[in-house]
Amino acid sequence: MDFAQIVQTVALYAIPVLFAITLHEAAHGYVARHYGDNTADVMGRITLNPLSHIDPLGTIAMPLLLYFATSGAFLFGYAKPVPVNFGRLRNPKRDMIWVALAGPAANLIQAVAWVVLFYGLVAAGVQEPFFLKMCEAGLKVNLVMYAFNLFPLPPLDGGRILVGLLPWKQAALLSRVEPWGFFIVMALVITGVVGAFWLLPLMSFTQSAIEVLLTPLRMLLF
Repeated sequence: MDFAQIVQTVALYAIPVLFAITLHEAAHGYVARHYGDNTADVMGRITLNPLSHIDPLGTIAMPLLLYFATSGAFLFGYAKPVPVNFGRLRNPKRDMIWVALAGPAANLIQAVAWVVLFYGLVAAGVQEPFFLKMCEAGLKVNLVMYAFNLFPLPPLDGGRILVGLLPWKQAALLSRVEPWGFFIVMALVITGVVGAFWLLPLMSFTQSAIEVLLTPLRMLLF
């Protein structure tokens, strides 16, 4: 693998990844505090300092190892989760939906922002490939985080949203999966199930929706 290409890829993705994980985790903490749980606030985790959200293994070591091992074909990583005590929320079952939604929503907003920035740079005549490719990387990173975290299995955000939406009996049954949820999701990722049947379709749909949403801006600028 070309070392220069590796350095360029890391440089392109570094800023988008830091923004993506920082705002995703901070959003969980902000919304949890709004609904009555100040656990993350007390622990100093409601912050836009990326160092507070970086997990040395999940954010740095694992993605790099997978990148080298698969020649960039497969990447996975995670940030340090913001602690949320759902029992301290004013209405735990309802409010956990909004707390869980906050992270993917932050990534969706960032995905839109990167496309807007891309349009703005092109309209301003900027032709430097590095900045344009960084915008594309920002869109991709945030779409991946948005779609992956919405997968409906605890402990992912989508699983917690589903627990909040289901009737009590079914919600309790789904909650029991959480201790093994991470390993189940990893197995589904490795076998390609998550990618083929969830991640890629949702990312494609969302990107198309963003393009439609920003059609007036694109027509105005170009």
